[in-house]
Amino acid sequence: MRKILRNNGLSIVLFLLFAVFLVGQTLTGWRDHNNELQEEGEAPLALSDYLVSGSFIEATMENWESEFLQMTAYVVLTVFLFQKGSAESKPPDGGPQPVDRDPRLSAHKKDVPAPVRHGGLQLRIYENSLGLALLVLFLLSFGLHAIGGCMDYNEELQRQGKAQLTVLQYMGSARFWFESLQNWQSEFLSIWSMVVLSIFLRQRGSPESKPVDAPHSETGSG
Repeated sequence: MRKILRNNGLSIVLFLLFAVFLVGQTLTGWRDHNNELQEEGEAPLALSDYLVSGSFIEATMENWESEFLQMTAYVVLTVFLFQKGSAESKPPDGGPQPVDRDPRLSAHKKDVPAPVRHGGLQLRIYENSLGLALLVLFLLSFGLHAIGGCMDYNEELQRQGKAQLTVLQYMGSARFWFESLQNWQSEFLSIWSMVVLSIFLRQRGSPESKPVDAPHSETGSG
């Protein structure tokens, strides 16, 4: 058990933090939503009803969407864009890096992943699978954000006695894009900060940082 925790400690702790904050968001969001309903003379929702409400789906998915967009863009852009001196970039003048190696040259090795041995379309998908997976997660979150946001907005319109919108109509509204863009801009600011600050600042022991004694001009964390 100790070895499992040591070898997987980062993913375990990150998932636990995610779970704790998601529960916190759920409970506080439920309470806040019910406060709004009671102020409008409506009956409060049970927790099980809140979990499938537009309010919960929209609030959760608009944040997931921005995170997956950020990571998709970061993974893909770092393939061909550089930032000299950053621990988050490949060296612009360093020639081919290990991550650029053609996996087809290693197809004969016994310990390579199965798609590398099989080659063809399977390998073509696999060598881009990280970016593709993040893109799919972004698109799913984006779609669920639109559906949840439309549900939430239609609940408001219904209480006001107004005509409801379709999901496509909601996606064309300023409200939908405000919900998205307010998160997207902050995500790209945070990753920009990481790229630039890692040129000049250090965190000893972290693979996201250059060695403490590395010059500012050195690119990459290796």
